[in-house]
Amino acid sequence: MVNISVVIPVYNEEKNVEEVLKRVRDEMIKITNSFEIIFIDDGSKDSTFGILKSLKPKNHELKIIKFQKNFGQTPAMLAGFKYAKGDIIVTMDGDMQNDPKDIQNILNKIKEGYDVVSGWRYKRSDPFLTKKLPSLLANGIRRMITKEKIHDSGCSLKAFTKKSVSGLVLLGETHRFIPAILQLKGYKIGEVRVNHHPRIKGKTKYNHKRLFNGMFDLINITFWHKYSTKPLYFFGKMGFYCIMLATMIILYHAYLLLRSIPVHVGPLLLGAVMLIIIGIQFFSLGLLGEIQIKNYYKDNDSYIVDEVIE
Repeated sequence: MVNISVVIPVYNEEKNVEEVLKRVRDEMIKITNSFEIIFIDDGSKDSTFGILKSLKPKNHELKIIKFQKNFGQTPAMLAGFKYAKGDIIVTMDGDMQNDPKDIQNILNKIKEGYDVVSGWRYKRSDPFLTKKLPSLLANGIRRMITKEKIHDSGCSLKAFTKKSVSGLVLLGETHRFIPAILQLKGYKIGEVRVNHHPRIKGKTKYNHKRLFNGMFDLINITFWHKYSTKPLYFFGKMGFYCIMLATMIILYHAYLLLRSIPVHVGPLLLGAVMLIIIGIQFFSLGLLGEIQIKNYYKDNDSYIVDEVIE
């Protein structure tokens, strides 16, 4: 029986994995005598995997999962959730920027009844223009769209109850939005201030493309969780607005005819016709979506059971 699983995705971190393992292990020994440390090697091209294998004989708590190639941090997180045996799963980066000493504070917050606790790098040790500013923008947009209150969803240092991430489906680069996804599912989300250290060894994997990818993933997540069981609500509403606008344009031209004012077939009337066609297409998309969703949820529940008492 394992109480806590620590999941650490790594990619080309040969200079850090040994020290990360030592620090995390030293900290976990103080917290519990029942833990495991899972490194997910996300297709590293350096000697990361070889170093981890060499560390295994002296660290029986170590579990190593090697990907065939580099799939990304989101699949690595999912693999960690799948193979973790602990009742509580802690995630963190393998670049030594997260502080293992903060694990205890996050676990204390979980004990207060939270399903998810996210770290908040309130004194972040990263360059402002390339990391801090994009992160501030992304977090602001995320909070505006999802109404989730977490300050720093991009912080990898988090803790989850096993039940909250069981069956979790993540695509794209949505690992940073896990708290938002779980809040939309009804789980209780908390936050703890954590330390953040500058990267000393190795190279960052962050680039500007991830900011845009993250925005697209956020739109996808929000749409899915709001309308995955009722697509007609979204597409039907869009169709209704289009047809209403077209109706107003037609009524305006009818009013002009009643007043004996000459009416010409121009861009406005043609636009009304186009709006009617687009409105009908939106309704059709909604109906087709309803059919697809019924097929999807035939084998997947559209709800989550928190507890059963018999």
